[in-house]
Amino acid sequence: MTAHPLHLDHLVVSARTLDEGTQYVADMLGVEPAGGGAHPLMRTHNRLLNLWGGAYLEVIAVDPHAETAYEAAPRPRLFALDDAATRERLEAGPYLSHWVARVDRPKHLPTWQAQYPQRIPPIVPLTRGDFAWGLTVPEDGAFPAWQGVGDGVLPSLIQWDTARHPSAVLPDSGIALKALKALHPHAGTVAEQLQWLGAAYLIELQTTDGAAALVAEFETPSGLRTLK
Repeated sequence: MTAHPLHLDHLVVSARTLDEGTQYVADMLGVEPAGGGAHPLMRTHNRLLNLWGGAYLEVIAVDPHAETAYEAAPRPRLFALDDAATRERLEAGPYLSHWVARVDRPKHLPTWQAQYPQRIPPIVPLTRGDFAWGLTVPEDGAFPAWQGVGDGVLPSLIQWDTARHPSAVLPDSGIALKALKALHPHAGTVAEQLQWLGAAYLIELQTTDGAAALVAEFETPSGLRTLK
């Protein structure tokens, strides 16, 4: 494990449209995400839901008001949103697609990435309103992977460049993450990378004969709820 273990920053629900994703979370958790904004570089936009303990849930979708021509775009969108398989899956509805782990100072994410470029994807500087951060995003926009294995189960890494974290300005939702779980057919490879990152303690990993998947359990004012 690394000298500075990572912390859960946020969960990602991908959706075909922002309204569809917002309604999905509201139906499942009983609270509607709000706030958020646009990511100009990635041509995406989001809404956020505060979680107890300094984390949040992000609903993300392609921004229809941004440039949509792939050939004219500066780079593929993050979280595999330009991938044909992802778009086909989103036709069936929003889903919990990914999670992001935070790298806190004094550990410096750019230095760490430069030391281990085979293990950590390039860092992309991003902004939304008054917030600025660096996020690891493979050049093809895919999910992070190790030895060809990822599928959204391995986290992206984030380091905030602004003093405030989004959770500090979001309204209290009364919702807490109880457990984050993952199923993966190559769980051993995933576990190796999670341990190396210092993130293994953040997620419960199990082997499956089926497709990779994430499941999050939440304690809400209405009882235990699940997103997947």
